[in-house]
Amino acid sequence: MGESISVHQPVMVAEVLRWLDPRKGALIVDGTVGGGGHARAIAEQIGPEGFLVGIDRDPEAIDRSEVALAGYPHRLQQGNYADLPEILASLEIPAADGVLLDLGVSSDQLADPERGFSFDSPGELDLRYDPSSGEPAYRLVNRLSEERLADLIYRYGEDPNSRRIARAIVTARQRRPIRTAAELAEIIRKAVPRRGSRIDPATRTFQALRIAVNEELKWLEVALRRIPEVLRPGGRLVVISFHSLEDRLVKEAFRRDSRLRVLTPHPVTPSPEEIAANPRARSAKLRAAERVI
Repeated sequence: MGESISVHQPVMVAEVLRWLDPRKGALIVDGTVGGGGHARAIAEQIGPEGFLVGIDRDPEAIDRSEVALAGYPHRLQQGNYADLPEILASLEIPAADGVLLDLGVSSDQLADPERGFSFDSPGELDLRYDPSSGEPAYRLVNRLSEERLADLIYRYGEDPNSRRIARAIVTARQRRPIRTAAELAEIIRKAVPRRGSRIDPATRTFQALRIAVNEELKWLEVALRRIPEVLRPGGRLVVISFHSLEDRLVKEAFRRDSRLRVLTPHPVTPSPEEIAANPRARSAKLRAAERVI
Protein backbone atom coordinates (compact mmCIF):
# COMPACT_ATOMS: atom_id res chain seq x y z
CA MET A 1 0.00 0.00 0.00
CA GLY A 2 1.10 3.58 -0.61
CA GLU A 3 1.52 6.43 1.81
CA SER A 4 -1.62 7.34 3.70
CA ILE A 5 -1.20 11.10 3.18
CA SER A 6 -2.05 12.43 -0.28
CA VAL A 7 0.32 14.62 -2.30
CA HIS A 8 -2.34 15.30 -4.94
CA GLN A 9 -3.34 18.90 -5.62
CA PRO A 10 -7.03 18.97 -6.60
CA VAL A 11 -7.91 21.14 -9.61
CA MET A 12 -10.45 23.97 -9.74
CA VAL A 13 -11.60 23.64 -6.13
CA ALA A 14 -13.33 27.05 -6.14
CA GLU A 15 -15.08 26.25 -9.43
CA VAL A 16 -16.22 22.85 -8.11
CA LEU A 17 -17.75 24.50 -5.05
CA ARG A 18 -19.43 27.15 -7.21
CA TRP A 19 -21.07 24.74 -9.66
CA LEU A 20 -21.75 21.85 -7.28
CA ASP A 21 -23.19 24.34 -4.76
CA PRO A 22 -22.91 22.08 -1.70
CA ARG A 23 -25.09 23.60 1.02
CA LYS A 24 -25.24 23.04 4.76
CA GLY A 25 -26.71 19.64 5.55
CA ALA A 26 -26.45 18.33 1.97
CA LEU A 27 -25.58 14.79 0.97
CA ILE A 28 -22.82 14.85 -1.64
CA VAL A 29 -21.06 12.04 -3.50
CA ASP A 30 -17.46 12.31 -4.68
CA GLY A 31 -17.30 9.46 -7.16
CA THR A 32 -13.55 9.78 -7.69
CA VAL A 33 -12.45 10.66 -4.19
CA GLY A 34 -8.72 10.22 -4.84
CA GLY A 35 -6.67 11.87 -2.12
CA GLY A 36 -9.71 13.57 -0.65
CA GLY A 37 -8.87 17.13 -1.69
CA HIS A 38 -12.18 18.01 -3.31
CA ALA A 39 -14.03 15.88 -0.75
CA ARG A 40 -12.56 17.78 2.19
CA ALA A 41 -13.47 21.15 0.64
CA ILE A 42 -17.03 19.87 0.08
CA ALA A 43 -17.24 18.47 3.63
CA GLU A 44 -16.28 21.86 5.02
CA GLN A 45 -19.13 23.44 3.05
CA ILE A 46 -21.85 20.97 4.03
CA GLY A 47 -20.79 21.01 7.66
CA PRO A 48 -21.44 18.46 10.42
CA GLU A 49 -25.13 18.34 9.44
CA GLY A 50 -24.18 17.08 5.97
CA PHE A 51 -22.77 13.76 4.79
CA LEU A 52 -20.20 12.87 2.15
CA VAL A 53 -19.96 9.56 0.31
CA GLY A 54 -16.60 8.93 -1.32
CA ILE A 55 -15.99 6.26 -3.98
CA ASP A 56 -12.83 5.22 -5.80
CA ARG A 57 -11.68 2.19 -7.76
CA ASP A 58 -8.21 2.57 -6.23
CA PRO A 59 -8.00 0.99 -2.75
CA GLU A 60 -5.03 3.18 -1.83
CA ALA A 61 -7.10 6.28 -2.58
CA ILE A 62 -9.64 5.14 -0.02
CA ASP A 63 -6.90 4.95 2.65
CA ARG A 64 -5.64 8.44 1.83
CA SER A 65 -9.13 9.91 1.85
CA GLU A 66 -9.81 8.53 5.31
CA VAL A 67 -6.96 10.69 6.54
CA ALA A 68 -8.18 13.78 4.64
CA LEU A 69 -11.77 13.42 5.87
CA ALA A 70 -11.06 12.62 9.51
CA GLY A 71 -13.54 14.49 11.70
CA TYR A 72 -16.15 14.98 8.95
CA PRO A 73 -19.29 12.84 8.57
CA HIS A 74 -18.52 10.53 5.67
CA ARG A 75 -18.50 6.99 4.27
CA LEU A 76 -15.87 5.72 1.87
CA GLN A 77 -16.24 2.70 -0.36
CA GLN A 78 -14.03 1.11 -2.98
CA GLY A 79 -16.01 0.75 -6.17
CA ASN A 80 -16.87 2.06 -9.61
CA TYR A 81 -18.82 5.32 -9.89
CA ALA A 82 -20.93 3.67 -12.59
CA ASP A 83 -22.40 1.53 -9.78
CA LEU A 84 -23.52 4.58 -7.79
CA PRO A 85 -27.22 3.56 -7.62
CA GLU A 86 -26.27 0.21 -6.06
CA ILE A 87 -23.72 1.79 -3.73
CA LEU A 88 -26.23 4.32 -2.42
CA ALA A 89 -28.88 1.61 -2.06
CA SER A 90 -26.46 -0.47 0.03
CA LEU A 91 -26.02 2.55 2.32
CA GLU A 92 -29.80 3.07 2.47
CA ILE A 93 -29.43 6.49 0.83
CA PRO A 94 -32.32 7.22 -1.57
CA ALA A 95 -30.77 10.16 -3.44
CA ALA A 96 -27.93 12.70 -3.44
CA ASP A 97 -27.90 16.49 -3.58
CA GLY A 98 -24.81 16.49 -5.74
CA VAL A 99 -22.25 14.25 -7.44
CA LEU A 100 -18.68 15.12 -8.46
CA LEU A 101 -16.51 13.15 -10.90
CA ASP A 102 -12.89 14.22 -11.38
CA LEU A 103 -11.62 12.00 -14.19
CA GLY A 104 -7.93 12.86 -13.94
CA VAL A 105 -5.07 10.64 -12.83
CA SER A 106 -3.93 11.70 -9.36
CA SER A 107 -0.44 12.81 -8.40
CA ASP A 108 -0.49 10.00 -5.84
CA GLN A 109 -0.80 7.44 -8.63
CA LEU A 110 1.89 9.15 -10.69
CA ALA A 111 4.22 9.23 -7.68
CA ASP A 112 3.92 5.49 -6.99
CA PRO A 113 6.88 3.82 -8.75
CA GLU A 114 5.27 0.39 -8.50
CA ARG A 115 2.26 1.13 -10.72
CA GLY A 116 3.74 2.55 -13.91
CA PHE A 117 1.64 5.70 -14.27
CA SER A 118 4.76 7.86 -14.55
CA PHE A 119 6.77 7.61 -17.78
CA ASP A 120 10.06 7.18 -15.93
CA SER A 121 8.76 4.63 -13.45
CA PRO A 122 10.99 1.56 -13.02
CA GLY A 123 7.94 -0.39 -11.89
CA GLU A 124 5.71 -2.62 -13.98
CA LEU A 125 3.58 -0.93 -16.64
CA ASP A 126 0.35 -1.71 -14.80
CA LEU A 127 -1.88 1.41 -15.14
CA ARG A 128 -4.89 -0.18 -13.44
CA TYR A 129 -6.77 1.87 -10.86
CA ASP A 130 -7.82 -1.34 -9.12
CA PRO A 131 -4.80 -3.67 -9.15
CA SER A 132 -7.03 -6.66 -8.40
CA SER A 133 -9.17 -6.30 -11.52
CA GLY A 134 -8.51 -6.50 -15.24
CA GLU A 135 -5.38 -6.91 -17.33
CA PRO A 136 -2.21 -4.86 -16.66
CA ALA A 137 -1.01 -2.67 -19.52
CA TYR A 138 2.27 -4.53 -20.06
CA ARG A 139 0.31 -7.61 -21.12
CA LEU A 140 -1.62 -5.59 -23.69
CA VAL A 141 1.60 -4.11 -25.03
CA ASN A 142 3.17 -7.56 -25.43
CA ARG A 143 0.23 -9.48 -26.90
CA LEU A 144 -1.67 -7.15 -29.26
CA SER A 145 -0.85 -7.19 -32.94
CA GLU A 146 0.81 -4.16 -34.49
CA GLU A 147 -2.46 -3.20 -36.17
CA ARG A 148 -4.51 -3.45 -32.98
CA LEU A 149 -1.90 -1.53 -30.99
CA ALA A 150 -1.91 1.25 -33.58
CA ASP A 151 -5.69 1.39 -33.56
CA LEU A 152 -5.80 1.54 -29.75
CA ILE A 153 -3.21 4.34 -29.58
CA TYR A 154 -5.03 6.31 -32.27
CA ARG A 155 -8.54 5.78 -30.89
CA TYR A 156 -7.85 6.48 -27.22
CA GLY A 157 -4.70 8.61 -27.50
CA GLU A 158 -5.58 10.48 -30.72
CA ASP A 159 -1.92 10.22 -31.67
CA PRO A 160 -1.17 10.77 -35.39
CA ASN A 161 2.05 8.79 -34.91
CA SER A 162 0.19 5.70 -33.71
CA ARG A 163 1.40 3.39 -36.48
CA ARG A 164 5.03 4.38 -36.07
CA ILE A 165 4.78 3.85 -32.31
CA ALA A 166 3.08 0.46 -32.69
CA ARG A 167 5.76 -0.66 -35.13
CA ALA A 168 8.51 0.39 -32.69
CA ILE A 169 6.81 -1.47 -29.83
CA VAL A 170 6.50 -4.70 -31.83
CA THR A 171 10.13 -4.47 -32.97
CA ALA A 172 11.34 -3.90 -29.40
CA ARG A 173 9.30 -6.71 -27.85
CA GLN A 174 10.71 -9.19 -30.37
CA ARG A 175 14.05 -8.71 -28.62
CA ARG A 176 12.56 -9.01 -25.13
CA PRO A 177 9.13 -8.46 -23.53
CA ILE A 178 8.36 -4.90 -22.46
CA ARG A 179 7.74 -4.83 -18.73
CA THR A 180 8.23 -1.35 -17.25
CA ALA A 181 6.85 2.12 -17.89
CA ALA A 182 10.36 3.49 -18.40
CA GLU A 183 11.11 0.88 -21.10
CA LEU A 184 7.96 1.74 -23.04
CA ALA A 185 8.50 5.49 -22.75
CA GLU A 186 12.06 5.16 -24.09
CA ILE A 187 10.88 3.08 -27.07
CA ILE A 188 8.30 5.74 -27.95
CA ARG A 189 10.75 8.64 -27.54
CA LYS A 190 13.19 6.99 -29.94
CA ALA A 191 10.42 6.36 -32.46
CA VAL A 192 8.91 9.86 -32.22
CA PRO A 193 11.44 12.58 -31.33
CA ARG A 194 10.06 15.46 -29.26
CA ARG A 195 11.25 18.22 -31.66
CA GLY A 196 10.72 21.08 -29.25
CA SER A 197 7.25 20.09 -28.06
CA ARG A 198 6.59 20.49 -24.34
CA ILE A 199 4.48 17.31 -24.41
CA ASP A 200 6.37 14.05 -23.94
CA PRO A 201 5.92 11.79 -27.01
CA ALA A 202 4.82 8.98 -24.68
CA THR A 203 1.89 10.96 -23.27
CA ARG A 204 -0.80 9.86 -25.70
CA THR A 205 0.22 6.20 -25.72
CA PHE A 206 0.15 6.01 -21.92
CA GLN A 207 -3.25 7.73 -21.96
CA ALA A 208 -4.55 5.22 -24.49
CA LEU A 209 -3.32 2.22 -22.53
CA ARG A 210 -4.70 3.58 -19.26
CA ILE A 211 -8.12 4.17 -20.84
CA ALA A 212 -8.08 0.67 -22.32
CA VAL A 213 -7.08 -1.31 -19.22
CA ASN A 214 -9.56 0.58 -17.00
CA GLU A 215 -12.32 0.72 -19.65
CA GLU A 216 -12.66 4.38 -18.72
CA LEU A 217 -14.88 5.58 -21.56
CA LYS A 218 -17.23 2.63 -21.21
CA TRP A 219 -17.76 3.25 -17.49
CA LEU A 220 -18.09 7.00 -17.99
CA GLU A 221 -20.88 6.44 -20.53
CA VAL A 222 -22.65 4.09 -18.12
CA ALA A 223 -22.26 6.54 -15.23
CA LEU A 224 -23.61 9.49 -17.22
CA ARG A 225 -26.76 7.48 -17.95
CA ARG A 226 -27.24 6.22 -14.41
CA ILE A 227 -26.19 9.02 -12.06
CA PRO A 228 -29.12 11.37 -12.85
CA GLU A 229 -31.53 8.74 -11.50
CA VAL A 230 -30.05 9.14 -7.98
CA LEU A 231 -29.96 12.95 -8.02
CA ARG A 232 -32.70 14.80 -6.19
CA PRO A 233 -34.54 17.49 -8.20
CA GLY A 234 -32.24 20.50 -8.02
CA GLY A 235 -29.25 18.23 -7.42
CA ARG A 236 -26.15 18.80 -9.50
CA LEU A 237 -23.67 16.68 -11.40
CA VAL A 238 -20.22 18.17 -11.96
CA VAL A 239 -17.62 16.43 -14.13
CA ILE A 240 -13.98 17.43 -14.64
CA SER A 241 -12.38 15.86 -17.71
CA PHE A 242 -8.84 16.04 -19.02
CA HIS A 243 -9.01 15.11 -22.69
CA SER A 244 -11.37 15.59 -25.61
CA LEU A 245 -12.77 12.04 -25.61
CA GLU A 246 -14.10 12.42 -22.07
CA ASP A 247 -15.27 15.99 -22.54
CA ARG A 248 -17.21 15.07 -25.68
CA LEU A 249 -19.01 12.26 -23.86
CA VAL A 250 -19.96 14.55 -20.99
CA LYS A 251 -21.15 17.38 -23.25
CA GLU A 252 -23.31 15.07 -25.38
CA ALA A 253 -24.75 13.18 -22.40
CA PHE A 254 -25.76 16.39 -20.63
CA ARG A 255 -27.44 17.76 -23.76
CA ARG A 256 -29.33 14.54 -24.54
CA ASP A 257 -30.66 13.83 -21.05
CA SER A 258 -34.13 15.33 -20.58
CA ARG A 259 -33.71 15.00 -16.81
CA LEU A 260 -30.88 17.52 -16.83
CA ARG A 261 -30.49 21.24 -17.40
CA VAL A 262 -27.04 22.24 -18.64
CA LEU A 263 -25.49 24.91 -16.41
CA THR A 264 -22.26 25.39 -18.36
CA PRO A 265 -22.90 25.91 -22.12
CA HIS A 266 -19.11 26.07 -22.51
CA PRO A 267 -16.60 24.20 -20.36
CA VAL A 268 -15.14 26.01 -17.36
CA THR A 269 -11.33 26.00 -17.39
CA PRO A 270 -8.69 26.75 -14.75
CA SER A 271 -7.45 30.28 -14.21
CA PRO A 272 -3.99 31.25 -15.52
CA GLU A 273 -2.89 31.54 -11.89
CA GLU A 274 -3.89 27.96 -11.14
CA ILE A 275 -2.18 26.62 -14.27
CA ALA A 276 1.01 28.46 -13.30
CA ALA A 277 0.87 26.95 -9.80
CA ASN A 278 -0.24 23.46 -10.97
CA PRO A 279 0.64 22.76 -14.63
CA ARG A 280 -1.27 19.45 -14.54
CA ALA A 281 -4.47 21.52 -14.38
CA ARG A 282 -3.95 23.02 -17.83
CA SER A 283 -6.11 20.52 -19.73
CA ALA A 284 -8.95 20.35 -17.18
CA LYS A 285 -12.49 21.16 -18.30
CA LEU A 286 -15.47 21.34 -15.96
CA ARG A 287 -19.09 20.86 -16.99
CA ALA A 288 -22.13 21.00 -14.74
CA ALA A 289 -25.80 20.06 -15.04
CA GLU A 290 -28.82 20.15 -12.70
CA ARG A 291 -31.56 17.56 -12.25
CA VAL A 292 -34.88 19.18 -13.19
CA ILE A 293 -37.42 16.32 -13.23
